[in-house]
Amino acid sequence: MTRFTQADLEAARDRLVPDVLADGLHVLFCGINPGLMTAATGHHFARPGNRFWPVLHLSGFTPRLLKPAEQGELPSYGLGITNVVARATARADELTAAEYAEGGRLLTAKVTRVRPRWLAVVGVTAYRAAFADRRAQVGPQERTIGDTRVWVLPNPSGLNAHWTAATMAEEFGRLRAAAEEQPVTEGPRG
Repeated sequence: MTRFTQADLEAARDRLVPDVLADGLHVLFCGINPGLMTAATGHHFARPGNRFWPVLHLSGFTPRLLKPAEQGELPSYGLGITNVVARATARADELTAAEYAEGGRLLTAKVTRVRPRWLAVVGVTAYRAAFADRRAQVGPQERTIGDTRVWVLPNPSGLNAHWTAATMAEEFGRLRAAAEEQPVTEGPRG
């Protein structure tokens, strides 16, 4: 992996990182917003301490551990990645309530357009802010977006010490099992 200086990372602030999307996705994972390492590399969940890629593999979503630079392989597994807020920052607490609310609106429009079976928001705090749902907990939500079901997953950031890679993999695995059970042709009505 390329070594980035602090100046390189700061230069990536506010950059946009393209989504990894395709039609017919089983699960569209949604991060909070790109971190500076993600923006500098152009690869989602690129910070070395982020556990997204290992947990994705441990939970059975991918047959091997993918590197962030291999994110383009995700659609072949029925997976994609987007973010609630597109703007890259050093920390999620740099985002405003208005950015989260607008991000929720834009995310709803995106999900309506690409129609994945499941939207998986990684981070309960981000989900609560984007969808004005203060009581949301990790797990499946009552909310749907069209036929797309919604699941909130723990934030895979290395800063989220409440969840280990193993306990995160269990929760991701619950989503994987639900995504495999749901028929392709028709989602739940909500």
